[in-house]
Amino acid sequence: MEELEIVKGILDSYPYFIIFVNNDYIISFMNKKAQEHYRKKGKNLIGKSIFDCHNEKSTKRIKDTYEEIKKTGKDVFIFVNSKNQRVYMQGVKNEKGEWIGFIERFELNLQM
Repeated sequence: MEELEIVKGILDSYPYFIIFVNNDYIISFMNKKAQEHYRKKGKNLIGKSIFDCHNEKSTKRIKDTYEEIKKTGKDVFIFVNSKNQRVYMQGVKNEKGEWIGFIERFELNLQM
């Protein structure tokens, strides 16, 4: 079994959305849960700009947050969505330690 197949299997088994956005703000990967959700809404977001599905205020926040992540190396809590899920942005580096993008990570909000 190849490492890529293992990693994809792990991400697809995560019960919430994981969306990877590259340095050009293009959605390059969505785990199975995210793909199923957006497919039901008639959207295929892979290869599209993350800004295509966000307003101007959110666009600025995404850019500012990614810059903050690159400075601090820490993930950032964004908000609680309508499904009571906490949404985080987390930076991603390659094996050389270079920033290659970020993920939007969703998880159940247990603090009610």
